[in-house]
Amino acid sequence: MINHIDLSTVLRRTVCDLYSDLVTRPTGAAVRDGIEKQLSELGDRSLTVIDFSHVGLLDYSCADEIVAKLLMRYAEASAPRDAYFLFRGVSDSHLDAIETVLERHGLAIVAQAEDGTVVLVGTVDDPERRAWEAMLRMGRAMAGDLAREAEIAPEQVDRVIGALCRRRLAMELDGGYVVVGAVT
Repeated sequence: MINHIDLSTVLRRTVCDLYSDLVTRPTGAAVRDGIEKQLSELGDRSLTVIDFSHVGLLDYSCADEIVAKLLMRYAEASAPRDAYFLFRGVSDSHLDAIETVLERHGLAIVAQAEDGTVVLVGTVDDPERRAWEAMLRMGRAMAGDLAREAEIAPEQVDRVIGALCRRRLAMELDGGYVVVGAVT
């Protein structure tokens, strides 16, 4: 199931309908709580598009509360559900704050550019990046094929795929693996 969350709508509903800027830690926490409430209404597994298109300013504290804390919660083994995220409408000014918090926490996201292509943003190691990029080129990839395409040792490919899935950058689909957002 693909779910779409417009952050400006969540902001207006949870905090204030007078502005479209995401500033202050309490604002970010309230918006993240609003997102999590919407996620709680979904099934056990979902792909959610987090849309920044109508957000003006995004400060570091809101990026930390919304992006980093959301990712960390759903990357935990005790996460309430199997949730994946695609970030859309991220401007260069948003990216500055988002990249800073991703680097600080060692996280990464999949962002969708205006032309629909998906890109990896944040901190990933070289084998993870090669596997993610190979998966993107291949569409749905099987572990053995991915190891060859990404030039990863067969004995390491399961660890790399597991890390990508745990970090919410890729997902298992029909016995293979796909980049989050590649099938939206």
